[in-house]
Amino acid sequence: MKQKLLAWIFYILPHHAISWLMFKAARIRWTPMKNFIIKTYTDLNPVKMHEAVEEDMFAYESLNAFFTRALKPECRPFDKDEKNWLCPVDGSVSQAQPIKNGRIFQAKGQDYSLLELVGGDKELEQVFNNGQFATLYLSPRDYHRIHMPTTGKLKHMQYIPGRLFSVATFVVAHIPRLFARNERCVCYFETEQGPMAMILVGAINVSAMETVWHGLITSEAKKIKRFDYSDKNITLKRGEEMGRFNLGSTVIVLATNKMQIADSIIAENEIKLGQCLATPT
Repeated sequence: MKQKLLAWIFYILPHHAISWLMFKAARIRWTPMKNFIIKTYTDLNPVKMHEAVEEDMFAYESLNAFFTRALKPECRPFDKDEKNWLCPVDGSVSQAQPIKNGRIFQAKGQDYSLLELVGGDKELEQVFNNGQFATLYLSPRDYHRIHMPTTGKLKHMQYIPGRLFSVATFVVAHIPRLFARNERCVCYFETEQGPMAMILVGAINVSAMETVWHGLITSEAKKIKRFDYSDKNITLKRGEEMGRFNLGSTVIVLATNKMQIADSIIAENEIKLGQCLATPT
């Protein structure tokens, strides 16, 4: 009951105002204030600094630079079978199951519409209906860069404005259709293993999302914005960085029935960038 009440508080919070303040705070460069913010944050969210390329937390110019820190490549070895899709992030599995009749499972007793998730794009709905999905949660202490599960050619991207509910586990369990209501960015790729979509889901305090081809994606737009890249040759290789969050959030990977989610990708399991996410059927 206590968790349910806490989750419902997010209905009345000014999501975008809070996130705007975090956007500003995360970019403070005045050394005493910046160091205080980073120290306070790491006290609350222990970070494995020995895995970072720059191990000194105070060497980063801002909190945002600290959040988006690079990892030493040897800390995240990639699955060696090139046909397998890689896990694109560090974090934990929220859910990973088949997509059944256009519905995606969110939490016990709750699901939501695939069509709503992809911003009403009926073509995308048909492509991934009865395929597979994996919802992957990044906590505040995790690595915040997002990598490609497999080599893919970018065809289009949609920015979908929305709410900024927290994506913490207890909130996801109590807010209906959360992932189809939050601000998100749907990136569609063509790969050798079939179509793939990577959906970057915003959340409260996630002050911005960005992709390597577009840059910063802000929450200023009030309508769905579509970016067509079909006439451009934007191909990202397996394991290559494709984007990043400036705080923790969620990535949803959609696949067709040509791929099968790996046995280790089950709800509540911790995951690491580079481990096997899915295998060909």
